[in-house]
Amino acid sequence: MTAGKIIAYLAAAILIFFGVLFIWGAFSPQGSTGWIAIGLISVVIGMALIWLAGRSKPAAASAGENVTLKIDLPANVNMDTLKCQSCGGELKMENIQMIAGAPVVNCPYCHTTYQLKEEPKW
Repeated sequence: MTAGKIIAYLAAAILIFFGVLFIWGAFSPQGSTGWIAIGLISVVIGMALIWLAGRSKPAAASAGENVTLKIDLPANVNMDTLKCQSCGGELKMENIQMIAGAPVVNCPYCHTTYQLKEEPKW
């Protein structure tokens, strides 16, 4: 919740509280009929603030946001060439994308798309 929304909700609560007090006080022996109008205006402004604060939407995340995934490998790791499971074509790093947190391969030769799975080493 943003600071603007919090301020709007607090101001609305104060306006509604005092508006109800003015309306209630208008029916006391010392009250006046003008207090009803002041109370109603205060309550209406408070409700409008609640409606406006609830209607505003949060700022959307920027479309150009990049996520970097860092993998910590143990020492002396030799990289094998990555080959497509369907056609056996050699794949490059450009062919691997992270989609929904999983590495997905798009083969440039046979256009097959599949998720990379890490097989046990033993």
